[in-house]
Amino acid sequence: MRTLRWCLAAALLAAPIAAHAGDVAAPGGRAGTVAISLARQTGSSIVITDRSLARRSVPAIRGRMPAAEAVRRLAAALGARAVATGARSWRIEPAPAPDPASHRPVRQPVVPAPQPPEPARPLPPIVVQASKRDLSLEQIPAQVSIIDGGLLELGGAGGTEEITRRIASVSSTYLGSGRNKLFIRGIADSSFTGPTQSTVGQYWGDLRLSYNAPDPDLRLSDLDRVEVLEGPQGTLYGAGALGGIIRLVPNQPRMDRASLAGQIGGSLTQHGSPGGDLSLTANLPAAGNIAFRGTIDTASLGGYIDKPEAGREDVNRTNIVGGRLTGRVELSPRWSVELTGLAQTIDARDAQYADRGDPPLTSTAAVTEGADIDFALGSVVISGGFGDLSFRSTTGIVRQDLEERYDAATGLSPDRLFVQTNRARMAANETRLWSPERGGFSWLVGASLTHSESDIRREFIRYEPPAPDASELIAVMRAVTPGVTNIVDEATLYGEASLRIAPIVVATAGGRVTWARLGGGADDVAPDIAFARSDITVRRTEVDVLPSLALHAELSDRALFYTRYQQGFRPGGLAIESDFVRRFDNDRTATWEIGARYGRAGSGASALRAASGDPFSLAVSLSHTDWRDIQADFVDGSGLPSTANIGDGRIWSASLSGAAQIAEGLRIEAGATWNHSRIDEPDLLLRSGTRQIPNIASFAGRIGANYSAEVASGLWLTADGWASYVGPSRLGIGPELGDRQGDYLDSGIDIRIGDERMGATFGIANLADMRGNRFSLGTPLSEDRDQVTPLRPRSFRLGIDRRF
Repeated sequence: MRTLRWCLAAALLAAPIAAHAGDVAAPGGRAGTVAISLARQTGSSIVITDRSLARRSVPAIRGRMPAAEAVRRLAAALGARAVATGARSWRIEPAPAPDPASHRPVRQPVVPAPQPPEPARPLPPIVVQASKRDLSLEQIPAQVSIIDGGLLELGGAGGTEEITRRIASVSSTYLGSGRNKLFIRGIADSSFTGPTQSTVGQYWGDLRLSYNAPDPDLRLSDLDRVEVLEGPQGTLYGAGALGGIIRLVPNQPRMDRASLAGQIGGSLTQHGSPGGDLSLTANLPAAGNIAFRGTIDTASLGGYIDKPEAGREDVNRTNIVGGRLTGRVELSPRWSVELTGLAQTIDARDAQYADRGDPPLTSTAAVTEGADIDFALGSVVISGGFGDLSFRSTTGIVRQDLEERYDAATGLSPDRLFVQTNRARMAANETRLWSPERGGFSWLVGASLTHSESDIRREFIRYEPPAPDASELIAVMRAVTPGVTNIVDEATLYGEASLRIAPIVVATAGGRVTWARLGGGADDVAPDIAFARSDITVRRTEVDVLPSLALHAELSDRALFYTRYQQGFRPGGLAIESDFVRRFDNDRTATWEIGARYGRAGSGASALRAASGDPFSLAVSLSHTDWRDIQADFVDGSGLPSTANIGDGRIWSASLSGAAQIAEGLRIEAGATWNHSRIDEPDLLLRSGTRQIPNIASFAGRIGANYSAEVASGLWLTADGWASYVGPSRLGIGPELGDRQGDYLDSGIDIRIGDERMGATFGIANLADMRGNRFSLGTPLSEDRDQVTPLRPRSFRLGIDRRF
């Protein structure tokens, strides 16, 4: 019988490369594809002798290791053995089964560097960097979702919406790209982007993306992964992590080889205008221990909202341009320095909301709305270790400028515009030291310093109709309204430790002490009012202590049961109300949670279906949150959004997610979340019929399917489809913001056919061309406020990707 062989990769680099440790980053998937990736990265030859082995799913293989170790891990994941056939070549073959009928020793053939048959080993751990001490997924007593970066680029590099559509417990407002607020697990405060800090912490590595500014909606290109931790994370992340954190983990520069990758695509939007996108990533080693990695992204999203009063169609085109450059220097095998610069600009030509009713996708506003958002980040990361200890220090600065334009028409001024600018600056450092588990004990200590400034300015602009030969409205009046500046300085000490109190039981305790000095003042306030309210500009100090406790049982290498208690907080600040500026106080959450996990799955995170190799996975959690002195936005007497403490709240939240391999190459996943919230009755709600926390649906769920098959030698077909439902919710707090929204279905599919180097993609978004209503706010100054934010109509994208 002829031996079946499938040659998966050939030598690409010089022989010495395979003998030395290098960075390996092979995404999970079929063993054949993973072997190709490993061979190219390590300059080796890997042959899998059995086709059935090549078709099996294996987890991702990442880290710094020699080629031999990478091959060993691949073989272990397959339950096979790796046989060295040369200095830089291996053969992976099935491990021989013992013959119970034979008791005589069998002479093994002599081969170079013989390897004994290896038994199947536990899958290599998925290290969750958001744990801040490199804990594996199986060691974390919380709900964790991980999305592989390659999956996020399948249909072209998108933004934060790629996360919200894959994880049911993550939701968002929909004012527009770069202007939205994110929420996790029902912890939502309001619809506007004012002086309050977000309830979700967003991080680029270890650096926070913003302090009290909206989601910058960065393009999710060239990422290793996205990690989402649900529930308060106050001990490790401090202020602004009431609902959880979202951590973007970029790919690091590689020292071993130069590479270039890119993709380009064009899109058509039904009932709208066309668009396109382009992404390029280059990796360039400059010396033996220095490398650079850069990415450029640009996208133009076609508009689909018409404004007949202004004589324009498809007005809401959005243009996005961004890029980043990272340089990495490896000072020694354990010490490195990494410098990153990142910038992105968003030009939203007009607003994406419409009037409720017919005709659809139409707004009666006569002025040009929209927004301009500029975001920039710079960071320096020093990593290393001392013996068993690991060290990491991150220093960075962040700048975010946001200008929003809203229709403010009245009967006497139909061409009036409201303009709000928010300029945010932040400088931060975080330094931590941690130890892995030794003798059943592990620990982490850290410190951080943060300085944040935000300045909000407002004005009304009235236009006059254009002359017959003019193309634009002319501004004839500007009325400046009061603004506000908030300054926050924070100093923090925190720590966490885990102790194995029984063979399968681990107890974890932590604490964080934050000293915050708050300051700021009013801008453009009349002198008499400023004197009367001068006390609000006086600095004040807050000290917050956030404890945490957790207990988890490792029932098996894949099963975990846990319970935990965690707190979170946000500092107070200053807010504008009509012609005045006043204080609002800090708010605080306390959450109890119980949950369990089996296998490697996390709230519908699609990447885990490939990375785990588990035929079945399940995760479930139940939590209760007490929220004191909730900071939220409302519409004041002048029709403008303001911020206040609206009372206390109670939130029950439950989530369920799972995945199953139902056929060769076909995996199904599903996730759902349920929330029940109630706000105590403050004066603000006396006229309101709702006490539900805004923007959070009682139920949301999604289902997804992934299929992969080899259609020809080396040519693979991959399809990723999904459908999600978001239940009804309320826009905000009080009678003025009680509009219903949500209760819609969205869906999409992305298909790729190609090999490791080149492929073609085709995608459809909003398969059923649903209208829906994502968000019932387009402008807070509309006299009737009868607005909807529809889904983007059915869109088609065709793209090509290429790697060199």
